[in-house]
Amino acid sequence: MEDKCPKPIRCKAAVCRAAGEPLAVEEVVVDPPKAHELRIKIVCTSLCHSDVTFWRMKDFPGVFPRIFGHEAFGVVESTGEHVEGFAAGDAVVPTFLAQCSECADCRSSRSNVCSKYRFAVRPGMPRDDTTRFRDGDGNPIHHLFGVSSFSEYTVVDVTQVVKVDPAVPPATACLLSCGATTGVGAAWKLAKVEPGSSVAIFGLGAVGLAVAEGARICGASKIIGVDLNPDKEELGKKFGVTHFINPKELGEKTVSQVIIEMTDGGADYCFECIGLAALMNDAFQSSRAGWGKTIILGVEMHGAPLTISSLEILHGKCVMGSQFGGVKPKQDIPILADKYLNKELELDKFITHEVGLKDINTAFDLLLQGKSLRCTIWMDK
Repeated sequence: MEDKCPKPIRCKAAVCRAAGEPLAVEEVVVDPPKAHELRIKIVCTSLCHSDVTFWRMKDFPGVFPRIFGHEAFGVVESTGEHVEGFAAGDAVVPTFLAQCSECADCRSSRSNVCSKYRFAVRPGMPRDDTTRFRDGDGNPIHHLFGVSSFSEYTVVDVTQVVKVDPAVPPATACLLSCGATTGVGAAWKLAKVEPGSSVAIFGLGAVGLAVAEGARICGASKIIGVDLNPDKEELGKKFGVTHFINPKELGEKTVSQVIIEMTDGGADYCFECIGLAALMNDAFQSSRAGWGKTIILGVEMHGAPLTISSLEILHGKCVMGSQFGGVKPKQDIPILADKYLNKELELDKFITHEVGLKDINTAFDLLLQGKSLRCTIWMDK
């Protein structure tokens, strides 16, 4: 009888062996999926700022050698035991956030953070913390976020895989895996931006522009972008930004003073998309007394605490944290895919560059130089 059990696969992957060093495309061995896991043939992936953050990290959880990448599109190659709802050939996107659909958080509409398989930056798989990657000498290679998509094949837990409509182009589906969903979701699912409302976005990188896109489709009438880069003014218009503020050009006025003037009392919704405590405070100061919401999407890059006035909290303002934009992956990513196919959600404009896996370091250069929003990395080019 034919043995249908999945076997190890040899393939190419971009491996990082030390913090901040260029990635090397090597032959690796990808083990078969264990129970509750899928092995995915990656079609394309893209580089996110979170990959760069952990690529630079010298101390734990910065561990090496490691395969980075967590924003991707692929096709199921094989499944392990106890995997339901997936079959070889399914079009899928992996996500860094799990959805088990069983725990109290997954069953509640108030949370998108799975409490059974809580997000953690671990070097292995979520259930047993072991790796599915080995190098040519048989030595283990670590995972990132349980995804590691900078490889022609990867193994992902079933709670972190979402089926998508194959009509969505691969490079576009890739965006739904992380960045675009995080920003759009923050406006749509978390803040619940209403038609006619005012929005201020601090930082117009890929996530900030995705917030603008989300606010646009929610019907916000005033979308204010705040960025030190003057080139972001014209770029922002493509994503729905109606007003632009460069803090360097305000003279004696503060950003919050200008936003309060522009919105007649403060923005209904403020989003901080950089990861600086000072900007988080600026966003809070810019929100409207009575009902203003400040949504924090950026992880504070220096570990500094957020300090805000308790008096202003008493005035009815609130601060909200955001992980993956409040999106439940298995429930909401298919909705966003449908919005794209129905031409409600515009995603293609996020893709600014394309490279093959052998040129993956070019994607890092483009992002570090501020020249790209998303660079698609194709496995077959």
